[in-house]
Amino acid sequence: MEKLYLRIVLLCFVCLNGFAQDPQFSQFYAAPLFQNPAFAGGAYAPRLIANYRNQWPSINANFVTSSFSVDHYLEKLNSGIGLLVVNDSQGPGRLKSTEFSGIYSYQVQINEENFLRLGVQGTYSSKSLDYLGLTFGDQYDNQGLIPGKNTLDPFGTKQPSINMVDFSGGALFYNSRSWLGLAAHHINQPAFSFMNNGTGIDSYLPMKLSVSGGLKIPLANPYSNAANADREFSVSPAFLYKRQGKFDQLDLGFYATYSPITLGMWYRGIPIKKRDITRTNHDALIFLVGVRQDNFSIGYSYDITISSLGVSTGGSHEISIAYQFDPIERSRTRNRRLKKELSCPKY
Repeated sequence: MEKLYLRIVLLCFVCLNGFAQDPQFSQFYAAPLFQNPAFAGGAYAPRLIANYRNQWPSINANFVTSSFSVDHYLEKLNSGIGLLVVNDSQGPGRLKSTEFSGIYSYQVQINEENFLRLGVQGTYSSKSLDYLGLTFGDQYDNQGLIPGKNTLDPFGTKQPSINMVDFSGGALFYNSRSWLGLAAHHINQPAFSFMNNGTGIDSYLPMKLSVSGGLKIPLANPYSNAANADREFSVSPAFLYKRQGKFDQLDLGFYATYSPITLGMWYRGIPIKKRDITRTNHDALIFLVGVRQDNFSIGYSYDITISSLGVSTGGSHEISIAYQFDPIERSRTRNRRLKKELSCPKY
């Protein structure tokens, strides 16, 4: 366990240089604005979403991420607007970040069936590093740690923070049966360093590119009596691939929905890509259950760690909660024709 803890702590402090990476959600379609700004306004009604993720809770160096978003569709402008707040804590509360994003999207009708949404996002981030509890070389002698001795190391006598602004964009093509999205985050690659105020080598936040898509396949309702006529019965295979710096990842799986229940199973990793000569790049198996009732939905997922870190990490727990208000109807027929429900799963 001590070796595992040391590995995770070292992983956390990789964020001191330019190879910092974004947090993630396994329920990426339950965090649409976090995934792609083109999703803003995609519900065609006011919508509130909260997400919480606790990764590797069985060790002291876990990752805790939470987000809250609100978005709405402006029918007269064929546009969506949204606000997104993300809080992330890495390690035992040592590295923390808070992000505030404003998002705008615009919808274009290609033809009667197909639509294209374009989104832009501006983000203000505040990141801080807390050294409390860490020890440095000048606090030790031949017998070990010297009780009560304060460090004179300049790296340990301050609690630095950095603030930055970055920009993102995305596009989403969809119809009633399929969707395909492309997003680019941190397009301007802002400076990111606690060591040298962003002037050193590799002291930038790499751009993150992601591609996602899927199909919605309706199935024959096995209980097609009058009481069940409106219940959705479908299977949705989907994927998410993302790349940031030297890191890339593929989530591949499916949702099965028989309303109001949605079940999901996912694999995360790139099995054909090896980290070294002997180890295959596996990460996690993900299982999901969600319930959607009228305007309210809630989802829970659990990641089983299948990488070399092992199941002793405790996997990852994730919860999503959403509330979608009733749409604000307009009388203009033209604008109604421009509205087409996204086929991405909702839960």
